[in-house]
Amino acid sequence: MMMMSHCVFPVDPPSTASPCFHSKVGKQWSQRFALSVRPMHPKRVSSGCRARATLGDADKSIGIPHQWYNVIADLPIKPPPPLHPQTFEPIKPDDLSPLFPDELIRQEITSDRFIDIPDEVLDVYKLWRPTPLIRAKRLEKLLDTPARIYYKYEGVSPAGSHKPNSAVPQAWYNLQEGVKNVVTETGAGQWGSALAFACSIFGLGCEVWQVRASYDSKPYRRLMMQTWGAKVHPSPSMITEAGQRMLQEDPSSPGSLGIAISEAVEVAAKNADTKYCLGSVLNHVLLHQSVIGEECIKQMEAIGETPDVIIGCTGGGSNFAGLSFPFLREKLNKKINPVIRAVEPSACPSLTKGVYAYDYGDTAGFTPLMKMHTLGHDFVPDPIHAGGLRYHGMAPLISHVFDLGLMEAISIPQTECFQGAIQFARSEGLIPAPEPTHAIAATIREAIRCRESGEAKVILTAMCGHGHFDLPAYEKYLQGNMVDLSFSEDKVKASLAKIPQVIP
Repeated sequence: MMMMSHCVFPVDPPSTASPCFHSKVGKQWSQRFALSVRPMHPKRVSSGCRARATLGDADKSIGIPHQWYNVIADLPIKPPPPLHPQTFEPIKPDDLSPLFPDELIRQEITSDRFIDIPDEVLDVYKLWRPTPLIRAKRLEKLLDTPARIYYKYEGVSPAGSHKPNSAVPQAWYNLQEGVKNVVTETGAGQWGSALAFACSIFGLGCEVWQVRASYDSKPYRRLMMQTWGAKVHPSPSMITEAGQRMLQEDPSSPGSLGIAISEAVEVAAKNADTKYCLGSVLNHVLLHQSVIGEECIKQMEAIGETPDVIIGCTGGGSNFAGLSFPFLREKLNKKINPVIRAVEPSACPSLTKGVYAYDYGDTAGFTPLMKMHTLGHDFVPDPIHAGGLRYHGMAPLISHVFDLGLMEAISIPQTECFQGAIQFARSEGLIPAPEPTHAIAATIREAIRCRESGEAKVILTAMCGHGHFDLPAYEKYLQGNMVDLSFSEDKVKASLAKIPQVIP
């Protein structure tokens, strides 16, 4: 798709890009947005937390983390900077101001290791955190494996997924800067419902563009958002220029996260009292999700376990990063040495089939160029049931970590994922959302390998949400009507041909 005629970011006179951007320009950003970070203090149990009994007395000693963790501080090579979408020069802080409040811009570019969580955010976290770490003993028995399988369950949040971990602070920071309304996109509806929940807590207006395929197939996610007061539109829509352009090209378009992002960003750019919120991909979102891994480290320490393999599903990458990045810190510090494995859908395999290059985060080309593993910004994946994983690119930080060889990635077709989900549901009782079924399927593969080799590995996986509103997908699988959707090499090749040619 051609870039729209207007852009969120003002065009500044071109300047010569420096190869030492993060040491020079990054210092400029840090000086403007000085972060106040207190020394890390001991975790404590909050009286507002609901008691968890999944790990016995050990679990009760685990409190909510009071700081988010930033993996950039510990990486041996810093990630490449985002670029202005018109000049291709490293973006400056002011370039992001039309979209995000200053505090989130600070968090997006900081190299500080820990960031304090505001008390007001912690008060909301207390509704569901700390989340339980559960050993899947019944699944182990079903698979007849010597492996010990643990899953960190984020489905206990009000929205039923990990997404409120970032929605709550994003809403809070927007409120603090006087923003009246926020807009966003959502794939499966988990992020949209999380942001609608957070906005209802803090009294912000919320408008959501939900990918058409999910808008039609997941009506109860839409109703959740509307119950919390959000306006919800199917994407592509006739409300925005980006949506109109897509519908002119394909009136029956199932939509994509890239298109929905373009629509939300366009609305934010045109309204002074409105900012944009993103549910994955960006550094500050992955930062907020680190509460998952920080809790999990303490929970595993409390029961004397160390993971040998850490597995999570990846679309944009927020839940995977949230679980794995704190463990990656321990790995880089040579305290542990787990294999860290990302799992993506075979129909949208950005890490395993994409290229590592600068590309737009949205279809219309409104957003900064980010160096990431991408299938091309106008790639529209087939409408798999894991709508939250239908994104053309991977989070730049995860892409960078993957490029450094610090993690691995595989892709799995959706029928195998739902087969694993049925095994999990019938042994553990919880019905997973379609997204974490990818992590479950990979966990089952690893457990079977342990059965064959006799290795008693400790497998840790991310169970990032429940599937109570995804039962039509289960019905399709149980009736034998689910198929593995195609991945077209020609379609990706055509999409990749449209990636901007940026010389690093």
